[in-house]
Amino acid sequence: MAPQASEPAAAPSADNLSIARAARLWPIEEIAHRLGLPGEAVEPYGRGIAKLDLTAMASLAERPRGRYVVVTSMTPTPPGEGKTTTAIGLVQGLQRLGHTATVALRQPSMGPTLGLKGGATGGGYSQVLPMERINLHLTGDIHAVGAAHNLLAAMVDNHLHHRLAPELDPREVRWQRVIDLNDRALRHLVMGLGGRSDGVPRQGGFEITAASEVMAVLALADSLADLRRRLGRLIVGLDRDGEPVTAEQIGAAGAMTVLLKEALKPNLLQTLEHAPALIHAGPFGNIAHGNSSIVADRIGLHAGDFLITEAGFGADMGAERFFNIKCRASGLVPDAAVLVVTVRALKYHSGRHRVMPGQPLPASLLGESPDEVREGGANLLKQIDNVRAHGLTPVVAINAFPGDHPSEHAAIRELCASVGVRAEVSTHVRDGGEGAMALAEALISAIDEADTTGNGFHFLYPAEMALAEKIERIATRLYGAEGVDFAPGTRERLETWQHQGYGAYPVCIAKTHMSLSADPKRLGAPTGWRLPVREVRLSAGAGFVYALAGNILTMPGFSPSPAATRLDIDDQGEITGLT
Repeated sequence: MAPQASEPAAAPSADNLSIARAARLWPIEEIAHRLGLPGEAVEPYGRGIAKLDLTAMASLAERPRGRYVVVTSMTPTPPGEGKTTTAIGLVQGLQRLGHTATVALRQPSMGPTLGLKGGATGGGYSQVLPMERINLHLTGDIHAVGAAHNLLAAMVDNHLHHRLAPELDPREVRWQRVIDLNDRALRHLVMGLGGRSDGVPRQGGFEITAASEVMAVLALADSLADLRRRLGRLIVGLDRDGEPVTAEQIGAAGAMTVLLKEALKPNLLQTLEHAPALIHAGPFGNIAHGNSSIVADRIGLHAGDFLITEAGFGADMGAERFFNIKCRASGLVPDAAVLVVTVRALKYHSGRHRVMPGQPLPASLLGESPDEVREGGANLLKQIDNVRAHGLTPVVAINAFPGDHPSEHAAIRELCASVGVRAEVSTHVRDGGEGAMALAEALISAIDEADTTGNGFHFLYPAEMALAEKIERIATRLYGAEGVDFAPGTRERLETWQHQGYGAYPVCIAKTHMSLSADPKRLGAPTGWRLPVREVRLSAGAGFVYALAGNILTMPGFSPSPAATRLDIDDQGEITGLT
């Protein structure tokens, strides 16, 4: 019998924090035992948390590989559609059906946690615990990434100050500093003011830690040696002759690796129903590649029947990068995809409602209207097509909300049936694993069918395709653009990198997550537009080329909205206000 929640269910109206605190954690050693991990690979890190030594992978290597499933979504509303919650609920549903399943998720950044978005550990009866520690510091991995990143920044400025070889051009330094908070005042700075001993005056700034290339590297590295190699390839700027200068040449890569040694170990936790959860790395979904770590996935894949992982934002973003960046780096082939939709998102994409970040949903959005669901269906159908562009037919998960109407769920089923896709209503937020059992059964059926017909997974573009053509392929095939407008100099830069031996790299396009286009106001499945690429960067450590489309900020500003998370401590020392 699959394990159930160890405490009686709280009232259905209970908030996430109350539900999490009412649950009783199992000893983390018991969760590790269920994964078949040897005791010496488990390093307890406080109540309910452990680090997994990478020897865990070696001990599991001879075991059969489980099924690899990515959870993605249609283009979301500002509050999000529940990919994380669905991934957690799905694992609990599979567990209730008698399967062993693990969920692998990114670690939340404190910037969004303390801003409008709040935490990212699921919701209701599909959560990962302990939610407070996950949403704040957990085991300090994000701080370690920040320390390693800023060490390199400090060594770059020291390199400039002493005019060491290779001599960096101060105007061509590309390495910003990072902090794991939203702070718009740090986006653009002038540094090195004061005197000769205070550094070389130049323009700089901060990014949020989740947008750091070091974070992307942590998620893509498959061993400590691979991490060391990737960090050495980080490009910090150009020398006086226009040639790239790397962290290896600066002399920083070894020390950075030391700072990240513990952070490379995945974090083991548990869901409310005691399914294993691997929370590791946290690259942003609209800026970086938006996927959790390869090392965590490999552990989970050899530790049970299913490994469910979540990719950031819609299928045009996180799932595309999962397929074309993460799977290329890991060599792992996904078995299936789940695409999360909600009634509210489909109504939003009808264009009839205005949804503002941090504000309550408009009353007009909550009334029964299957016609609006159908009007917004173009976005759902395009995202289904985007998954199919990689050879997989997704299972659509209808993440049910209390205000949904049966007629609206029926409209979603009709949309999916029109293109031959399974769709199941999932009530995992209200009912935990029991509410996701139908979705789990549909997923198993889809995998069984793929086994019969053959897994058709393939990349969107071949490695040998020119870098500019890769960007155009993504823009036209997945986003629906008519073409790409490259800012002056960007196409030439791509051609230079092509000739320098980086042409086989995949590409990572940073754009708004609120639309298939580069304009967040263009809802549904817009046509008749072109993708503006205003900047390109060579992310040699992560192993991809980064293209910035539209106006994307890598350092969000903290919002003064009343909806922003307000943390406090009560008289007993308990955290209050975390959602």
